[in-house]
Amino acid sequence: MDKIFVSGMKFVDEHGRERIFSGMNVVDKKEYLADNPSYGYPAETFPFEEFRARGYDIIRLGFTWGAMEPKPGKYNEQLIESLCAFLDKCEEHGIYAYLDCHQDVWSPQCYGDGAPHWATITDQFKPRKPIAVWAEPYFYGKACHRAFDNFWDNKKINRKGLQDYYADMWKHVVKATMDKPALFGYDFFNEPFPGADGGKIFKKIIAGLVKTTITDKRVNILELAKVGLFSKEKPKALDQYPGEVFKNITTNCNELVKNFDENRYSPFLSKMTSAIREITDKGIIFMENNYYSNMGIPCCNKPASVNGERESQQVFAPHAYDLMVDTPAYKYASNSRVGMIFDQHRATQERLQVPCLVGEWGSCAEGDGWYPHIRFLQDKFDSYKWSNTYWCYFDGILEQDFMKVLTRPRPKAVTGEIVSYKYNHDEGEFKLKYKQDKKFKVPTVVYVDRKPKEIECDGKYEIIELPGNIGYDIEFKTDIGEHEIEIEF
Repeated sequence: MDKIFVSGMKFVDEHGRERIFSGMNVVDKKEYLADNPSYGYPAETFPFEEFRARGYDIIRLGFTWGAMEPKPGKYNEQLIESLCAFLDKCEEHGIYAYLDCHQDVWSPQCYGDGAPHWATITDQFKPRKPIAVWAEPYFYGKACHRAFDNFWDNKKINRKGLQDYYADMWKHVVKATMDKPALFGYDFFNEPFPGADGGKIFKKIIAGLVKTTITDKRVNILELAKVGLFSKEKPKALDQYPGEVFKNITTNCNELVKNFDENRYSPFLSKMTSAIREITDKGIIFMENNYYSNMGIPCCNKPASVNGERESQQVFAPHAYDLMVDTPAYKYASNSRVGMIFDQHRATQERLQVPCLVGEWGSCAEGDGWYPHIRFLQDKFDSYKWSNTYWCYFDGILEQDFMKVLTRPRPKAVTGEIVSYKYNHDEGEFKLKYKQDKKFKVPTVVYVDRKPKEIECDGKYEIIELPGNIGYDIEFKTDIGEHEIEIEF
């Protein structure tokens, strides 16, 4: 497989081609079970061939700390063997994968997933089971908050800090996987949460919501009450909070988020990066945003560093969801709200001057009312030249109707620098513009999900049918100059 590197704000391969990646999260979040310690998606049964035929070439491969280190310093070797087998199969099918140590509301003891029982230190606070939504412990769960704070404070267990255990766990995983050709990089911590300050942020958001609703003239209170109280489509009441209004609601949280990003998360990120760089110089480092920056609060991460020197191989991997996520009302998801969040992530990317691979996005619901929202997000990613991994894979997903939306034309490898690319779903047309400043022995590669009716370009091309009879790779051979490829379906 081609070696992939970071160059400025883009990914390039060993040949010098600009690369764009698309894929899915494949995450096993189950709690550690001694009688079933292996990975939840066995490599021998995962549909790699169809996955690739859908145009996917990257996987966010998630496991939990609790499953990897069920006892302090004792690692789950069977889980590591399962991950290695998965990475080997990825290589066989030309698919990259980056490792994600996943968590939601800290751990199973806090009614989520992630950390082991021994690393869940809630002190005097007892976890309370969520009533309405899974994320409730983030909002007002003092036990969850304390568990995070003890981690960020590196509280000691048996005279060793929690973060030090975590770093050693990652070093153990890296030693076992670092020579796998499909391994793309390391995502150390899913959606880092600010602990007790996270509870304060939630209260400020509620206060901001009340204040904005009352004082902002862009919010029509009568319409809000009419739709929210009497309409059969109550979720439409949130249309009163488009992107710019929603952004105003969260402004009073900016300083708390900045404090967490700069003083807790950024030092942690550099600590983890330094730990694995003791083992290998391979693998791209993934910088996520904190949980509340999923809502558009500016992310203030500093780039990861090793011995005071900025790490050269790192990527910004933001997440963003609409308020309707994980509900049947996802068909009412707002392009304006989520568009604002991703525009804020774009500003962060430009500040950090690194590539962007959206680590989590999307959702699903019954019917097809949410399909236009998904296309809106895909168009935005294309406009920014962003790679992405959709949330998330489940058994049978590739047979779902909405795969016809997720599967779409895109560039995979471009001989030179991409100027722009765009897929017009309504017109059935894909366009790619790029500048090539040298001759390449390898082609530009564009994935298409069906056979084209017509192709216009100034070079030679070959259409290659992928295994699975779903999609095609089109290989273009072009010379030095500016190029435009047009594909009609």
